[in-house]
Amino acid sequence: MSLKFRSEISGAKRIVVKVGSSSISGSNENLINNLVEALAKEHGRGAQVILVSSGAIATGMPLLGIVAKPDDLRTSQALASVGQSRLIARYQQSLERFSILAGQVLLTADDLAAEESSENARGAMTRLLELGVLPIVNENDTVATAEIRFGDNDRLAALVAILVSADVLILLSDVDALYTMPPTNPEARRLSVVSADNDLSQIEVGGTSTGVGTGGAVTKVSAAKLANSAGIPVLLTSTTNVSSALAGEDVGTWFEAVQD
Repeated sequence: MSLKFRSEISGAKRIVVKVGSSSISGSNENLINNLVEALAKEHGRGAQVILVSSGAIATGMPLLGIVAKPDDLRTSQALASVGQSRLIARYQQSLERFSILAGQVLLTADDLAAEESSENARGAMTRLLELGVLPIVNENDTVATAEIRFGDNDRLAALVAILVSADVLILLSDVDALYTMPPTNPEARRLSVVSADNDLSQIEVGGTSTGVGTGGAVTKVSAAKLANSAGIPVLLTSTTNVSSALAGEDVGTWFEAVQD
């Protein structure tokens, strides 16, 4: 079911939600509970929800006393190894309130590039959904190399949405929508809807402004267009707007899918 309008999200049957590192780590760690409450509500009405969550490296940094995000691969891998288990534990602890189990799914770019492994990933997530489990997907940063990384979890989320034939992809970050220019500019104007044929050449977008993430407006627009090309609409908004987004309210930026 390809949704045509933002208001139809409230009735979507299969939803992929992606949340960025800066939205659930550091001073925003408490937002995990708000996010889980919103996802649990969808789960309760019978929707199948997959969460693509960044944050393993950001979660591991304070645990190992590392202040700045490292540039070297080995330290990043070590941080991901420590942080991923803690991140999943935090999600599971929050999900316990709703008697929902989390299922960890770690992927590399190669996993979704090869037919056999991508089919295995699809089958595993489909079965988790059938069993009432909430799959939580992240890049397998501990083993991924610089050459095979997705680069950001926005692209991973789009690929997962395509893989499981999601009705909609919701990209959450610390910015509430896509703007005509960086939102810090007083002349920036929110784009409510982006049509499938809009190449967005008229807007100014930037990269991440946080010290923990790898994405930004550029990667989100790219991921949205990737999902759109496969017939999946995308809503881009902030993590604090997740409940309103899932209710189909007029928040964020709605990227229309390419129609057959």
